[in-house]
Amino acid sequence: MDEQVRADRVSEQHPTTGLDDVVHQRHRLGILTIAAEAERVEFGYLRSTLDLTAGNLSRHITVLEESGLVQVDKGYDGRRPKTWVRITGVGRTALTNEMAALRALLTRHEESPAG
Repeated sequence: MDEQVRADRVSEQHPTTGLDDVVHQRHRLGILTIAAEAERVEFGYLRSTLDLTAGNLSRHITVLEESGLVQVDKGYDGRRPKTWVRITGVGRTALTNEMAALRALLTRHEESPAG
């Protein structure tokens, strides 16, 4: 790598500065990506897919909901109470930004002389 390219890389922000701590946590990232794939996703599906306890999943959903990244809807499927999670517009933007930061990090790593 020549000196100018090296100097440019040093002066630019590292891609990890674009990672969002709320989104980046692996279970919350899982919740957001699954919710982004569907109109809404049922709590039980998330619990089994992400292999989480109900309490742990509930806590992660609460963090996302308090950040405005998901909306929680409660209702019934027949007589059974159900909880559905849907990603908000803010959540989609946060997920898109997270993916862009991860792509930039991957590209940087692949272009690194040691990579």
